[in-house]
Amino acid sequence: MYLLGYDVGSSSVKASLVSIETGKCVATAFYPKSEAPIMSKQPGFAEQDPAMWWANLKLATADILEQVRSKATLQSKAFSPADIKAIGISYQMHGLVCVDKDRNVLRPSIIWCDSRAVPYGNKAFEELGADWCLDHLLNNPGNFTAAKLAWVKRNEPALYERINKIMLPGDYIAMRLTDTVCTTVSGLSEGIFWDFRENKVSDRLLAEFGFDANLIPQIRPTFGQQGNLSKEAAEVLGLAPGIPVTYRAGDQPNNALSLNVFNPGEIASTAGTSGVVYGVNGTVNYDPQSRVNTFAHVNHTDEQTRLGVLLCINGTGILNSWIRRNVAPEPAAASTGSISTATARRT
Repeated sequence: MYLLGYDVGSSSVKASLVSIETGKCVATAFYPKSEAPIMSKQPGFAEQDPAMWWANLKLATADILEQVRSKATLQSKAFSPADIKAIGISYQMHGLVCVDKDRNVLRPSIIWCDSRAVPYGNKAFEELGADWCLDHLLNNPGNFTAAKLAWVKRNEPALYERINKIMLPGDYIAMRLTDTVCTTVSGLSEGIFWDFRENKVSDRLLAEFGFDANLIPQIRPTFGQQGNLSKEAAEVLGLAPGIPVTYRAGDQPNNALSLNVFNPGEIASTAGTSGVVYGVNGTVNYDPQSRVNTFAHVNHTDEQTRLGVLLCINGTGILNSWIRRNVAPEPAAASTGSISTATARRT
């Protein structure tokens, strides 16, 4: 029996199949084989087409299924897609995906490294008040998903009126897999929609930006039933219908999870497209100077405060990859995208 994991990054989409019995990865793949394109129509803009994520996910899935079938044949064992018992999703944080009532994507996703929304977030920070924002949202709305949506509302009003639901990249992939539109508290917190004092979506933030609360999808637990693989998606992917999607989280909370970083004082350090130090706090608190950001960790609940404190240095991995390709290229070797490493320690 196996678990299937997807990671929807800005450089590539990865898929891995893990044995439940041994905990070992038996097959893994990523697409595209060079870094995925990021569209930048003008300075500060960064967008990706969600359809590209789905196309690469299909390629990665086909690859790992071929790998595991080949291994099973060599070992005289049978493999069936029904042997996959659950699916989990990790994804690039803070992106905005907008869909209409028929679940069609209305525009390219404004992804995490896009900076066009900074003036909208800063204006909200000033009007709502720094003390209130930091005490309730734990962050300046800055350049996060809520501010990105405010940019769309102001600059693309006709498109904005057609939005039925907004999603993070992982929510979009979960929708394509299960035909269910939902999100998580962890995801809403990374979009700066979550009020940690009221333990709900912030009515005051929605009012500040003029957002309808119905734009927010239904909330499901980070760990728990978030939908089942639809018949249509199963046919496209070569999987068995009905496989439950039981987990989703942003890439940095997920990296911490993979390193067993759950409790206050534990820290994870990772390098991918960006470089991140991520620690866990056990109280609702914030940086009064907004030098770091704070979001709900994967195991945060109303009863147990677990917050991820994140320091991100944009571009570390992707710059390293650029230097490698342009300064010290490897002859006849294809680029595999940004370097990804992970370490953890206890304090």
